[in-house]
Amino acid sequence: MACHCNFSLDEATRRSWYNPDVVLRDTGLKRDMIFADIGCGDGFFTLLAAKVVGEEGIVYALDSDAEAIKRLNQKAEEQRLKNIKAKVGAAEETVFCTGCTDVVFCSMVLHDFKDPVQVLSNAKKMLNANGKFVNLDWKKQQNPFGPPFKIRISEQEAIGLLKISGYSVSKLEDAGPYHYVITAEPNEHC
Repeated sequence: MACHCNFSLDEATRRSWYNPDVVLRDTGLKRDMIFADIGCGDGFFTLLAAKVVGEEGIVYALDSDAEAIKRLNQKAEEQRLKNIKAKVGAAEETVFCTGCTDVVFCSMVLHDFKDPVQVLSNAKKMLNANGKFVNLDWKKQQNPFGPPFKIRISEQEAIGLLKISGYSVSKLEDAGPYHYVITAEPNEHC
């Protein structure tokens, strides 16, 4: 079970907040695609995406927490998922590949990055010509759980970061009472 800011991020809790299967489906993720989960924690979305893309697809997973990556690798082994390439590292310093991914995904972590614009720029480098960046994040509202209000990034702030980083936002939707999802495409590819 992963924890973040002293609250549970177990599967049952997440599924009570939003439907992760719908979130992934709405990214357009399909078999044989390449997905990158940036700030993956112990792999909640990584594992789900690995099942969607199948054996011929690839899921890149990145987190700065070595213990989280260790738990992810253990879960992947238990579930016999061999299409996950997990790495410990900083999102500001990591580009898995150039022009190879169909979807670069962040889940509830944009506020954790030291330099979100650099992370978004790195994501842009990884996307293929039809690729998209998807950010599932906390609404900027007071809740008894989740990250502190002052560090949450509102929908408008996230859109601003995306625009600065060279993206056009194609979709903004609610994902349950506490979260939103933004989908964006690069204005031009590197």
